Order: sequence, then C-alpha cells, then structure tokens
Amino acid sequence: MSTETAVKIDAKLVKELREKSGAPMGDCLKALQESKGDMEEAFVVLRKRGMASAAKKASRTTNEGAVGTYIHAGGKIGVLLELNCESDFVARTTDFQDLLKDIAMHIAATDPRYVRREDVTEEDLAREKDIYRAQAAATGKPANIIEKMLEGKMSKFYEEVCLLDQPFIKEQTQTVAQLIAAKVGKLGENISVRRFARFKVGDPNWTVATTKVAVSEELQA
Repeated sequence: MSTETAVKIDAKLVKELREKSGAPMGDCLKALQESKGDMEEAFVVLRKRGMASAAKKASRTTNEGAVGTYIHAGGKIGVLLELNCESDFVARTTDFQDLLKDIAMHIAATDPRYVRREDVTEEDLAREKDIYRAQAAATGKPANIIEKMLEGKMSKFYEEVCLLDQPFIKEQTQTVAQLIAAKVGKLGENISVRRFARFKVGDPNWTVATTKVAVSEELQA
C-alpha cells in the first residue's frame, strides 16, 4: 500500500461510520482513508458507492421480499408496505427488516402519494405544470428563465409527493432512494418498493401507491 493511501484511522472512527452508514467495516475504513479521516466526507463516499452499486443492480428482478407495517403511537395512522429483493435469504436479514420498518415509518410521517417520479399520473403532472408556469409567467421574466423556474418547482413537487425523492425522516441529508441504495450496496441485491397504503383515522381519503412496473408484471403473470 502506498504512503498516500496508508492513512492511519482510529478504530473508533471506523465503528462510528459503520453505525451511521450500515456499510461493512472494510468499506468504512477505505472511505475514511480516502477522506483522510473526515467523517462527513467518508459518509458521502459511501453513499456515492451505494448509489453506483444500486444502479448496476436496478435491472435485476425483485420477486422476493416482505410485507411490513407501521402503526403510529396512539393507533391513529397505519402503513402497509411491500418491499422487494431478489432472495428470501436477504428478505429475512435484520438489515432488510430494519429498512422495511424505517420506510414504513417514513411513509406514516410524510404521506407520499407515489413511489417514484415515473408513477405520477399525467393529470397530476399537467395540472402542476400549468399552475407553476402561470405563477412564473406572472413575474414577467423571460421565457428561458420561466422554464428554469418551472424545473425548480417540479423538482420540489416530486420531493413532496414521491417517496424515493423525499429526504429520509431520520436522516435528512439523504433521500429514501439513497437509503435503499446503501442497503443494496451492503446486501448485494436489488431492493425496490413495490407498493404501500397509508390510513389515518377519521380521514375520508387514504393513499394507495403502486409502481407502474409492478402493475405490468402482474398483468403478465
């Protein structure tokens, strides 16, 4: 190992990063060495690697998994969630079950309407774009600036209504998609949210969200 990469890292730092990220100890050590002991930078390194790993595995079929629930304190809000992976072995691991609980809890807290951007209906997209475009046009700014403003508004819209775009309730510096990607990197299997339902006592409306991919797979089955 070269002098540049052989940075001495305190074992306590490795353990702390392991607990924060859930990544293997060896990966945590390498990330800390690359960042020269900077905890936050090392965490970013691990997140980037997790997203890269998740992207490579994204096309792999996820027909195993588990259904989990979360009931908010007092029993006023309940969530039912199906989280998929590639094997029953991974579905039974503590890491997968913890992820299932965390995402279900997040849904209870934030009430997303869709799983992914691709699942947003054409009607909702058209309505929101019309509203934001009218708001931007009212400023009197040039057309190119209006389009930039529209892009920003739509990005915020996706963050509000799409589960995977939302900042994770327990760690606001990462999105739910990044949270899942970190687990993909650790467990070595593709993981995907298939569908969820959220109910609130006394509320006549409830949220039921299913990925479009899941629908097409069921039709072909």
